[in-house]
Amino acid sequence: MLFMLTIAILLFACLFFYFIGYRFYAGRLDSELIHPDAKRVTPALEQNDGVDYVPSKPLVLFGHNFASIAGAGPVIGPIIAMHHFGWAITLVWILLGNVFIGAVHDYLTLMVSVRNRGSSIADIAESTMGYRAKAVFAIFLVLAMLLVIAVFGVVAAKTLIAQPEMVFPTFAIIPVSVILGWCIYKKNFNLKMVSWIAVLTVILNIYIGFQIPLSLPEDGVMGFSPLIFWFVILMIYAGIASILPVQILLQPRDYLSTYILFGTMALAILGLLWVGPELNTPAWRGAMSEEQGPVWPMLFVLVACGAVSGFHSLVVGGTTSKQLANEMQGKIISYGGMLTEGVVAVVTVLLVGGGLYWVAPQGSGIDMTQLGFRETLQSGGWILAFGNGFGNIVHQMLPFLSFTFASMIAVLALNTFVLTTLDTAVRITRFLVQESLGDKVFVFKNKYVVTVTVVFAAYLIGATDGWQKIWPIFGATNQLIAAVALFVVATWLMAVKKPTQYVLYPAIFMVITTIGALGWQAYRFFTAPQPNLFLGSTAVVLIGLAVFVGNEGRQALRGRRVISVSATEIPSRAE
Repeated sequence: MLFMLTIAILLFACLFFYFIGYRFYAGRLDSELIHPDAKRVTPALEQNDGVDYVPSKPLVLFGHNFASIAGAGPVIGPIIAMHHFGWAITLVWILLGNVFIGAVHDYLTLMVSVRNRGSSIADIAESTMGYRAKAVFAIFLVLAMLLVIAVFGVVAAKTLIAQPEMVFPTFAIIPVSVILGWCIYKKNFNLKMVSWIAVLTVILNIYIGFQIPLSLPEDGVMGFSPLIFWFVILMIYAGIASILPVQILLQPRDYLSTYILFGTMALAILGLLWVGPELNTPAWRGAMSEEQGPVWPMLFVLVACGAVSGFHSLVVGGTTSKQLANEMQGKIISYGGMLTEGVVAVVTVLLVGGGLYWVAPQGSGIDMTQLGFRETLQSGGWILAFGNGFGNIVHQMLPFLSFTFASMIAVLALNTFVLTTLDTAVRITRFLVQESLGDKVFVFKNKYVVTVTVVFAAYLIGATDGWQKIWPIFGATNQLIAAVALFVVATWLMAVKKPTQYVLYPAIFMVITTIGALGWQAYRFFTAPQPNLFLGSTAVVLIGLAVFVGNEGRQALRGRRVISVSATEIPSRAE
């Protein structure tokens, strides 16, 4: 009962903290900075093209935005961070980082994009910090996004191979989503009714997949190894999904995927409260990790999406801002969406910390290869750790669900969100390339040419394992994107004569933390028994970029850059 009370207190304390943050801190952002106006015409209405700019139902857009930003980030980061530093410090940063940096970052980048006709954060950087900053930022973003597409594609492909039971439900959700979108936008059916029918169909597909696993022969298909075959299929899917009108596949699929994760998280929360496990992972493992380094700055880089993520600025400024029908809905969709991702991160900490064992209880006979935190993390990575922690807790609550089936549900939910991030990432990268090169190189105005180029480049990175050479420093890269986005927002706020402290201090903190993390990583890469000159040099280059960003932001804020915000005044509906 004591442990159950501890889990319950921790969980509800975290939820209450998020509620207070949304109610008061986000409210202050509205009253002092944004002043959302229901009468102001949004880009979705002003530039409605039925493809990328589409005014959307708020619940559907919340699902699309949340599914796109979440991915596997709020699961990966907290698991790795608590492994190295303990659950308590990880939980504290998840809470504080979300409310005061991550959700602020998401909400303000969304609204700045909305006030600039749906432009990306890179495009807005040109008007607030100058062309030089925009050019460097755009190149950096495109390279980072290609890496994300490649890695998420490989991760999803590996999951389909490891758990063939997931193949059918993973792909069956595509036609279900298309039909759902048709029912919502073409036939205007009741949203609640068609949503429940779609969710029940997805549950049926999960059961079918468990009964009929679809595995590929070990020698591959059509000359492709199983991994490359699934990777190619996923790249083709992502390319097609990224050029279709958002309301046909991307938006309803993300909306439906949200139900899958919410259902999974609901099972996890009920399981934690019912079983009341002890948090077996140490609360504090020390200020220095042998593998990762000092708690500052490495904890902040490891948790990443669980607290703040630069990738989110590309989502909210790349797709969400083009679908927002009413400014009054922006706070719940973006600030609320980030806090919801924070809830996923909190539940992950409690679930894995309570569902797996750090040390086997004496005389318990527990199979540590299956239920040991460090053992599962070493043998199967974060996917296995999350799946087995979930499976253990849910199986104890619902014995009729086998441990294997319960674990598969968790992994399916993760894989579903990885795919939502994958197709959204391709779409965002296409926007970035078209915005940056479309006016200079005529062929890059064509969305089909750009999409094929993006998908092929990501394929080369993933198929050749090139991503493994650069991925170890992606966490710091992601935080650097967040810092840049916050500096862009700060300069925009200054230009429209609004207070900047809500984003300027977080931006400075993120830049300093990123430089610290990259500096530590560069030191480790150069001084390792087998020095990695490539990664070390890349870290040094990124440090230079971080310094450049900080300097550009400083000069813009001091008025040494010409700042133009001509696109921020958008006529209201009344006009």
